[in-house]
Amino acid sequence: MKFALACLTAATLAAPPVWADYLIPLRTIRAKAIVTAEDLALKKGEIPGALSDPAEVIGQEARVALYAGRPLRAGDIGPPAIIERNDLVTLFFRQGGLTIAAEGRSLGRGAAGDAVRVMNLSSRTTVTGRIAEDGSVEVN
Repeated sequence: MKFALACLTAATLAAPPVWADYLIPLRTIRAKAIVTAEDLALKKGEIPGALSDPAEVIGQEARVALYAGRPLRAGDIGPPAIIERNDLVTLFFRQGGLTIAAEGRSLGRGAAGDAVRVMNLSSRTTVTGRIAEDGSVEVN
């Protein structure tokens, strides 16, 4: 009897849906474009997983095409890429006190902290490294 009463109480005390603001683009934004404040508007509604803070979105890069009026989600945007495919980059290998630098060509694009494949121009081998804030690539 207590179990049925507990279930009834939990069901009757369930909170009603909460309406909140969520972000939508005002125009179609192509993938790889930087999102600006003029591109966004707030709309009222209940959309699970939708972004609501403009500060999280402004200055970020669209990872996919963003269509006007559709809610923005975290996976739709990310930090702007600082390395493009075919860019010349400096490769760094560091271990202990040893540092080796070489020139390479990026085989992909990415933002700081992303992994990217790079071809070492001296040896023609392909390595994977992490993009540093300055645009160089750290190889382990």
